[in-house]
Amino acid sequence: MIPRFTALAALAVVCAGVEVVAGRGMSPGVAWDVLNGGGDATERHILFQLRLPRLLVSLCAGACLAVAGLVLQSALRNPLAGPEVTGVTPGAVLGAVTATALGFAGWDSPLAVVLAACAGGCAGAALLWLLAGRGRGDPAQTAVHGVLVSAVLGGLTAMVLLVKPGELGSVVQWLVGTTEGRVWQHWHLLWPWALVWGVAAWLLSGPLTLLRCGDDIAQAAGLSARRARTLALLCAVALTAGAVAAVGALGFVGLLVPHLAVAVFGADLRVGLPGAALVGAVVVCGADAAAQSSSRLLAGVLDSGRLTLPVGALTACLGAALLLVVVRRTPSRSF
Repeated sequence: MIPRFTALAALAVVCAGVEVVAGRGMSPGVAWDVLNGGGDATERHILFQLRLPRLLVSLCAGACLAVAGLVLQSALRNPLAGPEVTGVTPGAVLGAVTATALGFAGWDSPLAVVLAACAGGCAGAALLWLLAGRGRGDPAQTAVHGVLVSAVLGGLTAMVLLVKPGELGSVVQWLVGTTEGRVWQHWHLLWPWALVWGVAAWLLSGPLTLLRCGDDIAQAAGLSARRARTLALLCAVALTAGAVAAVGALGFVGLLVPHLAVAVFGADLRVGLPGAALVGAVVVCGADAAAQSSSRLLAGVLDSGRLTLPVGALTACLGAALLLVVVRRTPSRSF
């Protein structure tokens, strides 16, 4: 496993380097000059106050979403149980949007956004749990109820925006997902949150591995399936809320990255959870670099200097295409 972790770490370094120089106002030569102590005040501000916090936030948010997705899929025994389709991400977005509309939170108060997003994510997960009822152990029924819950929460978010249309500009980033404008305040709030809940999720790797085998086997091994599942869902909600509060709703990261992590690192979650965090960080960082490069290219083609492609739009499009390919090639695949 060490060579795989090493290769992914090297890929993360490459993606980080590309992201730093992918946007406007920073070339590789200028970045190298600034890192060596040169450059003017503007170039140093761009690199140290804009690019580096954006890079770190994208890495951390990708890791959070990937770990949350793997925890959800393991706890619910459902390969389609990602934060996006279990009510967790839509609930977190609804919480952040509602708190912003009521004046309790905003981009200038990220702690309030995290708390509101966490409350909304818990509410979304609880609603799914209530609706699934006795069929919550059935992956197909859980997926259907998750889609319904996500649709309802998305509709409520739209209603909030209709009541407070002036808030649309400030919350559209949560709806689409973007790393634009991330500063050190977002990073200083996100990384301790991610570290605490990520460690908590890793400590549950043993119970989660048993839950993947079914409740009967877990109970035969002396595990309280309900208690372990509740703790796992709490970790997943907290990790998702932190990511949503920082970068918004990045589509398909929490749904598809866990499958990549399991394919690379195997079913042992003691290795799979750290692996998922690393894969998620690479995916979001790489997608953000691609989004910035595409924005520069499109701005040149369309002669528009302010054109910005959100990373959430890119992950949603690529994730949907990849999911369609996987489903068509393995229609009968089970968890």
